Amino acid sequence: MNAYVLSHDLQGERQRLGLMSELLDPTERRNIEQLGLKPGWRCLEVGCGNGSIAQWLAIQVGESGHVVASDLDTSYIAHLAAGNLEVRQLDILRGPVEQGQYDLVVARALLHHLVNPKLALEWMMSALKPGGALLITEPDMLPATVAEPGMIRKFWHGWFRWAAAAGIDYFIGSKIAPMLDELGAEAISATGETALFNGGSPWAVYCIETIRELRPKLAEHGHITKEMLTDFEAHFQDPHYWTSAITFVATSARKPLG
Repeated sequence: MNAYVLSHDLQGERQRLGLMSELLDPTERRNIEQLGLKPGWRCLEVGCGNGSIAQWLAIQVGESGHVVASDLDTSYIAHLAAGNLEVRQLDILRGPVEQGQYDLVVARALLHHLVNPKLALEWMMSALKPGGALLITEPDMLPATVAEPGMIRKFWHGWFRWAAAAGIDYFIGSKIAPMLDELGAEAISATGETALFNGGSPWAVYCIETIRELRPKLAEHGHITKEMLTDFEAHFQDPHYWTSAITFVATSARKPLG
C-alpha cells in the first residue's frame, strides 16, 4: 500500500473524516440496504476510517451477526470494539483474510491509494461466501477537469499532477467495474453521484480542509502555487460560487455461487 497521504496524525484529520461520514454515509447505507443486508450477516469493512459505517452495520446485523472493522491504523476505532463489532488491523495487500466467510465486504475511498487495487479486490472477493455481496465506493474526479473559472481548473490539474506523482488515482471510480468483471464477479452494477455545491457548504469545507492538510506536501512538488491556493480557498468560501469537483462511484458485485 502507498503511504497514506492523509494519515491519522495530521491535525484536523479526525474532523475531516467526520465530515466525510456526514456527506457519504447516507448514500452508502442506502446502497448496502439494497444489497439485502439482514440480521445475522457477517460483514467486513476494509479501511474503515472512523468506523461510522462499521458501527451502523453492527446495529443492523444484530447480536446474531458479526462485523469486522479493519484499517492500517486503528487508533480512531480501537474504542469501538464490543459485542458483535471486532476491530482489526489489516493491510489488504498483504494477503487474504478469512476466505469464504463474509456475506458482505465494503470499502470506501481506499483503493485510489493502493499500488495494486485489483489485488485488493481479489482478496476481498475471496473473503466472501458464494453469493456474497461486495460494495466499493471510490472517487472519479472527472468533473474537476472542466471546472470554472480557469484558475480553479488550473488548480485541479496541478492537484492531479501531484496525485500521479504520489501514486494516487483520483479517477479509479470508473475502473472498478471492469476490474471486477476481469475477476469473474457477477451482478456488477455501478452508479455515480456528483454533488453540485456552493462555497461554504459542507462539500466545500471538506475540499478546503483536505487541501489545508496536504498544503505542505503540495508545496514540495511545486505543481500548485500560493496564488492558486489563495484563489481556490476564496472561491470555495464564496456562497455564490457553484461547482462540481468529484463523483463518488458505488460499484457492487456478487461472488459467483459455483
